[in-house]
Amino acid sequence: MSVHEKAVQAMAPEEVRALIRSGEWKINTSGVSSGFVQGNIVILPKSWADDFLKFCQMNPKPCPIVGMSDNPGDFLLPSVGHDVDIRTDVPSYKVFRNGEVVDEVTDIRDVWQDDLVTFVLGCSFSFEEALVADGLEIRNITENVNVPMYRTNIECRSAGPFSGTTVVSMRPMKPKDAIRAIQICTRFPSVHGAPLHFGDPADIGINDINQPDFGDAVTIKEGEVPVFWACGVTPQVALEQAKPPLCITHSPGCMLVTDLRNSQLAVL
Repeated sequence: MSVHEKAVQAMAPEEVRALIRSGEWKINTSGVSSGFVQGNIVILPKSWADDFLKFCQMNPKPCPIVGMSDNPGDFLLPSVGHDVDIRTDVPSYKVFRNGEVVDEVTDIRDVWQDDLVTFVLGCSFSFEEALVADGLEIRNITENVNVPMYRTNIECRSAGPFSGTTVVSMRPMKPKDAIRAIQICTRFPSVHGAPLHFGDPADIGINDINQPDFGDAVTIKEGEVPVFWACGVTPQVALEQAKPPLCITHSPGCMLVTDLRNSQLAVL
């Protein structure tokens, strides 16, 4: 591990958010602020938020809620961290209008509305830390790239206008390590829990493992199997179909770094 990687891991969440807010940090947040929860972001008008909340409650594996706005229009999120400003504290945002991405920006103050509700969803970066602590290699961290993510044929349960299929993230492992990963991740239902599948990608509708729909491809070595977890990019697929007039999400891999500790989310 390089000196830079160690320094990034040791940075306090508030320090990372300050760098992001200032525009100095615009890349993915994998590996930063060791021990702290990172969150996927979905921001919707209040008139759409109740159905989205139901969608998350009905699909807790890909959409585990770890925080949300106290009131519509609130851009500060004290439930997940001190001085968290959701308009500026994510490295990159996607802006959707009527289900289509119209912009990718580092600041959403210009598009903020007083009826917007923010959802913070658990992120796989939290369980990656638990896997690394147990001695398991996480290939996207080793290769210093964003985790590969794929659309699948696994249907979500619908709620109002929200429906679609599950997006998964993938990490290659030896079979014995995959079994250990299942045991570890079962302790973290708030950050996607145990894997959904491992083995043949075609079984869940993935035609080419080397061509992820989001993120970057990683090396799969001889004797390894791809292991798939439900992913917080799933809401973006549901949003494409629901077509709300406005929605804002994080860009894949560019998370909100919170003050919540990963240990707070463990159930065992």
